[in-house]
Amino acid sequence: METFFQQIINGLVLGCMYALVALGYTMVYGVLNLINFAHGDVLMIGVMVGVTILKFLQTAAPDLPGIVKLGIAIVGAIPICVIVNIIIERVAYRRLRNAPRLAPLITAIGVSILLQTFAMMIWGRSPIPFPQVMPTESFNIAGALISQTQVMLLVLATAAMVGLVLLIERTRMGRAMRATADNPRIAGLMGVDSNKVIVMTFAIGAALAAVAGVMWGANYSSAQFAMGFVPGLKAFSAAVLGGIGNIYGAMVGGILLGLIESLGAGYIGDLTGGFLGSHYQDIFAFVVLIIVLTLRPSGIMGERVADRA
Repeated sequence: METFFQQIINGLVLGCMYALVALGYTMVYGVLNLINFAHGDVLMIGVMVGVTILKFLQTAAPDLPGIVKLGIAIVGAIPICVIVNIIIERVAYRRLRNAPRLAPLITAIGVSILLQTFAMMIWGRSPIPFPQVMPTESFNIAGALISQTQVMLLVLATAAMVGLVLLIERTRMGRAMRATADNPRIAGLMGVDSNKVIVMTFAIGAALAAVAGVMWGANYSSAQFAMGFVPGLKAFSAAVLGGIGNIYGAMVGGILLGLIESLGAGYIGDLTGGFLGSHYQDIFAFVVLIIVLTLRPSGIMGERVADRA
């Protein structure tokens, strides 16, 4: 039973990170019907900026509490990721809004490779150790251990998702985003500035990816220029699982995928008599993606137009 609780905690932590990144995919798809495959690399930029800031703080202000250092790293990574994502929208996607869908898809892959190349030039090819700034003591919950970094991640992810829901449901910009997702032409006739809405959508998605990126580095203690590919693909799978275009679906899909992956990694050895080990955990996200696309292409929560971001 202790193993079960431990995998549930691990799955929730992993799922929260997937959900934050999946929200970026689903929001952009909601307003543009575009899959931004460079979004995983925005997460990577967030991790790399976080590493740089933390290394500077370790030298310039070693006495600062770890939670403050991690908070500064997140606050510093957000504007960089926002600027990068806005430049991507402006340079790579804006002129292709009315082009056949294959064109922005290829452009997204090109942008992804460009970001990885720039990151490799700045931070090098080798993995970079992510500074361990949080205390290493863990809390014991029913025999399962949860680190202080994981607690901080759960709190931040919950606050970010609640804040996004409030923004979408309660603010003027949120109404404009929902109107643009529902019918861009009519929204424009009603005075909604679609360019402003789209830029804001990319900016919010980048901010969420920055938070997920820094916490991803803190949780796994490593950063590398190509590290955005797998988390980005899994987060996309989570968005599809929940119902891409639906922000609630992205949250549910992310957390569900994290739980499936964590429980699968914990029990796959027992279920296969030791034939497969926990290092096969990456297959679960893609098995889930294949099953969902085959049986229910619209995802668990479907694509309810009224709730699209």
